Amino acid sequence: MPDTYKTIKGLAEGCHTEKRSRFLSFAMPVRTVEEVKTLVQEYRKKYYDARHVCWAYMLGAERNTFRVNDDGEPSSTAGKPILGQINANGLTNILVIVVRYFGGIELGTGGLIVAYRRAAAEAIVAAEVAACTVDELITVTFKYDDLNKVMRILKEMHPQVVLKKIEMTCEMTLRIQKSLSEQLKNRLIKEVRCKTESWQVDS
Repeated sequence: MPDTYKTIKGLAEGCHTEKRSRFLSFAMPVRTVEEVKTLVQEYRKKYYDARHVCWAYMLGAERNTFRVNDDGEPSSTAGKPILGQINANGLTNILVIVVRYFGGIELGTGGLIVAYRRAAAEAIVAAEVAACTVDELITVTFKYDDLNKVMRILKEMHPQVVLKKIEMTCEMTLRIQKSLSEQLKNRLIKEVRCKTESWQVDS
């Protein structure tokens, strides 16, 4: 599983005009399907007078959760080219919505594909891209006498110390990139005999 991915930091907008049809595009960061559904409903209400509100999203570091919607446009002429721009930029945890106001001239399937692709690209180009990591949080429990050993390992492997409690029995919560988490846990267990518990989080 990859432990790095690219997403966007906030809402970005674009606009494309093709034969008097206006295509308003919006790219936004999302984390769940539920969030996608809520945002799509909001944009449908906001742009109730538009002919079509089409969209595509991609979720997860592995980029294997996605969906497209043509909203009444001919099949694969809207959602698929929007998703194509998400893929072309290697992005995930992103929703792109394109709102079309019909200009009175039919564009044909080829024209629609180009228009939706260009509109999606405009919003993505305007977005600020962020490089993120898939991390693990590791809770470590050890005796106070072993504190120096633990600190030596932390100095060498550079995890983020999220929480710490230094008493006779010490406890720390550490955050480290997933690809390094097993190495860190193994060192703590073998070299210090710490007890560890871990779970995955996204940055």
